[in-house]
Amino acid sequence: MEVAMRSGGSQTVPPALRKMRVVATGLLVTMAALFLVARYFQPIHPVWGFVRAFAEAAMVGGLADWFAVTALFRHPLGLPIPHTAIVPRNKDRIGDTLANFLRTNFLIPRVVARRMNRLDVAGAAGRWLAQPPQEGGRIRRGASRLFAEMLTAFDPQRLGGMVKAGIGSRLRATEVSPILGQLLKAAIAEGRHVPLMESVIRWAGQALAANEPVVRAMVHERAGAILRWTGLDETVADKLIDGLDKLLHDMADDPDHPIRLKIEEGLDRLAWDLQYDPDMRARVEAMKADLIANPAMQRWLDGLWEQAREGLLRLARDPEAVTAGKLGETLRQLGQTLQSDPRLAATINRFVRRAVVGIAADYGDGIVRLVSETVRGWDADTVTSRLENAVGRDLQYIRINGTLVGGSVGLVLHVVDRLL
Repeated sequence: MEVAMRSGGSQTVPPALRKMRVVATGLLVTMAALFLVARYFQPIHPVWGFVRAFAEAAMVGGLADWFAVTALFRHPLGLPIPHTAIVPRNKDRIGDTLANFLRTNFLIPRVVARRMNRLDVAGAAGRWLAQPPQEGGRIRRGASRLFAEMLTAFDPQRLGGMVKAGIGSRLRATEVSPILGQLLKAAIAEGRHVPLMESVIRWAGQALAANEPVVRAMVHERAGAILRWTGLDETVADKLIDGLDKLLHDMADDPDHPIRLKIEEGLDRLAWDLQYDPDMRARVEAMKADLIANPAMQRWLDGLWEQAREGLLRLARDPEAVTAGKLGETLRQLGQTLQSDPRLAATINRFVRRAVVGIAADYGDGIVRLVSETVRGWDADTVTSRLENAVGRDLQYIRINGTLVGGSVGLVLHVVDRLL
């Protein structure tokens, strides 16, 4: 990256900037020629005096603005005039100022939070996924190529470590117990727990049928010698299995079965405890901390990041191929869901807002140092050429305006002098 930046000083001048330079310089040369012509013909007719006044003042204004514009980027005519070549002489200070500007205006958590409140990230993503642009275009292809090159250039282990550390810090800072309690409460209120409960009951019935010999063997081993001698242990096993089977069938068929009601009561109590009971919340947080510190969890995060990185690279290198087929249909359905489900969109927007604010709080200083050190690493020619190519076209308009405004002022002063 640094090598590429150091070679930027010799980059070619954009055609638009070259054209505006020619126009501004041509206008100045025209004013000089007009001044000479008016000076030659002034004794013939008084009107040439007005032309001379306009051209003379226009040359002064044009030359003054040429000097000002040139002094920003280099020494005019190569002369080491004081307070010229401002950009290359103050390159490091410009980098520090830009970094501080980013820090104070963009990377403060409260500023980021306020700006993120205005953004509907989920809605924008939903619209893009539901109706992706059909034509790639130069901008899209260039952005995809730039994104792929950035992902490839970054050290995968270092970047993955930053991502993993960021995810870990966000998980540690987020108390999951109230969130789990709210999710469980919402699931119970909407009846989403019923299919799960019925699945568990059916699974228990299937497990009982599959392990009937095991149950009979347990009853036989725990029965007394008299029961085994009389064969009553088989009767007890039959009654036990039939009773459990009938209980499971009754629970599956009757939504108001007392045991099902007890289970729902227990789930309600669990949802309340997850949200408001300090002991339960402390236990959940301890479990969360143990889970995050588990090496298996760290390996899972590593694999998750690597899969995400590979997916992003495929998307960046060939966005049309990734958005085709079943994956493309899934992404379009996700986009439609994001647009039609306000609760899901609000959840995603809230998550994105908290994540961005967390990144600004945790890595804001690092981003500022990166910007400052990057600008300091550029050579003066690179900074000068890049800034001049970026804003030089508008600066040439200053030269043109200075020439015309200076000429107009000179003409007005000449008129006033003649009238007085």
